[in-house]
Amino acid sequence: MQKSEAHFDRVIWIVLDSVGIGELPDAASYGDVGRDTLGHIARSRRLNLPNLVRLGLANIKPLANFAPLSSLAGSYGKGATVSPGKDTTTGHWEMAGIWLDQAFPVYPYGFPKSLIEEFERQIERRTLGNKPASGTEIIKELGEEHVRTGFPIVYTSGDSVFQIAAHEDVIPIAELYGMCEIARKLLDGPNRVGRVIARPFTGTAGDFRRTERRHDYAVEPPRPMLLDVLAEAKIPVFGVGKIHDIYNGRGVDDYVTTKNNADGLAKLSDALAQRPKGLIFANLVDFDMLYGHRKDVEGFARSLEEFDALLGPFLAALRPSDLLLITADHGCDPDPVNPTTDHSREYVPILAYSPSIRSGVNLGTRATLADMGQTIAENFGTKIPHGTSFLNSLRG
Repeated sequence: MQKSEAHFDRVIWIVLDSVGIGELPDAASYGDVGRDTLGHIARSRRLNLPNLVRLGLANIKPLANFAPLSSLAGSYGKGATVSPGKDTTTGHWEMAGIWLDQAFPVYPYGFPKSLIEEFERQIERRTLGNKPASGTEIIKELGEEHVRTGFPIVYTSGDSVFQIAAHEDVIPIAELYGMCEIARKLLDGPNRVGRVIARPFTGTAGDFRRTERRHDYAVEPPRPMLLDVLAEAKIPVFGVGKIHDIYNGRGVDDYVTTKNNADGLAKLSDALAQRPKGLIFANLVDFDMLYGHRKDVEGFARSLEEFDALLGPFLAALRPSDLLLITADHGCDPDPVNPTTDHSREYVPILAYSPSIRSGVNLGTRATLADMGQTIAENFGTKIPHGTSFLNSLRG
């Protein structure tokens, strides 16, 4: 494939984890009718998001306390998820061109007894928990018993995850990671969960807190996906945040982890100065981990405003040969009216910006998240199995 005339030397792709923008047509199948992450947060109070709005956020759909702009700096649309499911792996894989035939398994009543027994046999310890729970709540509930017994806490959520929580002074990080590797090998066939996650914590009873040494063990993605074809084309890929873990490191030349969203933006800014070509791919997780799952509407609102404030200088640092894409992987509506803390089956926003491209383009409703991956693939002279590029629409 010949390189498009709309070639950019560098693409910066930022995923705002869980920042959905309204229910998908099949939301009822997931118990998600009426869930609308951005819509409910915007109704909670007046948000100060000038940079996202000038890129086109308020033009995607009506949002309370916002008016769509007639003159924009960016282009805008929204994307639907084709694959069944509403978790990180499903969303990110589809962005990269992978459509799933069936959703990853979830465990609303905990994991099968036989699976837990085999896990305990291999780690030579009993376990605690084995139920869906909030990560912060389960260490409040079982942290003291874990410290007393040395038994790791196993739990899940509405997502396809097998999570292992352990106090760093009770089960050292290396041992916790080893337990996760054992679990990853066991969790195959009908129990092939999307991710096994190490959830270390520290502190004392009444003041347990999770640390930044979380580590995800994802299912190996099918081939070919975006990062594979970029590697074949010798296009460098730099991951920020969970990206390396989500794709098992495939096609990622180098990566950094992040402490929080602000740290993620700082590392993205560093990457702008140090990495002149290729794909810079980031996931900012605070929206999901700290606020969506904890039903913290005000915290989510403040986090969006923090991102927007940091986005201003970041936009100013972009070159004409850069393309910025901002999106999400799913929703996690914190609206307290709905009691669930699970992810929500929602459209995701798509915002595109470059100092050199036509602005104000309505990219419409994209049929699959893979349209973003196909746009990036076409930019670098290659292609992925699914999706329709909108690269030429940006040039006009």
